[in-house]
Amino acid sequence: MPLLGDEGHREMLGCLKNIAATIKKPNAIIVVSAHWEEEIPVITSGAAPSLIYDYYGFPDESCRIEYSCAGEPLLAEQIYSSLENSGIKARLDDKRGFDHGLFVPLKIMYPHADIPCV
Repeated sequence: MPLLGDEGHREMLGCLKNIAATIKKPNAIIVVSAHWEEEIPVITSGAAPSLIYDYYGFPDESCRIEYSCAGEPLLAEQIYSSLENSGIKARLDDKRGFDHGLFVPLKIMYPHADIPCV
């Protein structure tokens, strides 16, 4: 709803835009999403992940939102290796896309989708 002009999200929009304006633009962004339930951490590792519209009950245009940021397979591999080296089982998934936990806030903060994400 914040991407569709919902007035109830005005404060959140301002906050996210302010954060992006006050910090140095990152080279990549790692998002930890609670929108998945898995036995072990799963890391999206594709070079061009699709978007996953895993919600319902919203206007049709909410499933036409686009955010075509690149993935970052090398960073995903580094995260995977760091977890494994720390004794935390994980897995890479080059087919999984990005859910709204990533594309909603980042479309507000970095609308050009020019920062790779994992």
